[in-house]
Amino acid sequence: MSSPALTRRLALWSGPRNLSTALMRSFSSRADCVVSDEPFYATYLSSSDLQHPGRDEVIASQSKVWHVVAEQLTEGAPPLPRPVWYQKHMAHHMRTEMLGPWLDALDHAFLIRHPGRVIASYQKVHPQMTLAETGLPWQLQLFQALHSGQGTPPPVIDAAQLRARPEATLRALCSALGLTWDPAMLHWPAGPHAQDGVWARHWYANTWGSTGFTTELTPEEEPARPAVPFYDEAVSLYEQLRAHCLIA
Repeated sequence: MSSPALTRRLALWSGPRNLSTALMRSFSSRADCVVSDEPFYATYLSSSDLQHPGRDEVIASQSKVWHVVAEQLTEGAPPLPRPVWYQKHMAHHMRTEMLGPWLDALDHAFLIRHPGRVIASYQKVHPQMTLAETGLPWQLQLFQALHSGQGTPPPVIDAAQLRARPEATLRALCSALGLTWDPAMLHWPAGPHAQDGVWARHWYANTWGSTGFTTELTPEEEPARPAVPFYDEAVSLYEQLRAHCLIA
């Protein structure tokens, strides 16, 4: 059995509705990788009044103490003894006080998506949304902290490029993370997977119906402007992160 100390721990920071579950599927298809799904979700819900689908079930499924979760992610054994432990994080689950030394034990990457598409998709499941729930404020704050502390920017990929050029985007991400390319990352079995959180039946319908990334043959059009007061600020945060994308 591999020692936890020898396991590469990869934290992927995404907003909601960013193809993050498909990207988790992609990494779980690697023979050398085990994945964890949104380990801070119970912490997030238990500290708010948000009535997400399956709220009570989510809270019962995980620890509600963020530093307990952080310790497990950085010092504990992975769910399976694999060389790579991929941790799918929703950026909006985090708070400023959670910035700290524990993050230094992880290798970080960011998945972003145009907020017009994020908001439109999110509101189909949960109609109310705030700027914080796009994940963009935390993504930029953490990105800037990591860039400043490490001297180099962590890798960023855009969901639009992941759909348009999945192999090229995944190859670039693997290279930036020091991982070998594995063609298995392009395909996975349809349906629920063992690593899915208990919330999957509310949020993962599209991913459950997929067996790979749906390649867009033409560039995505500019999304319609959603009727939310924070849209311009969200676009500004997104553009600051997009400037660092691995693939333009």
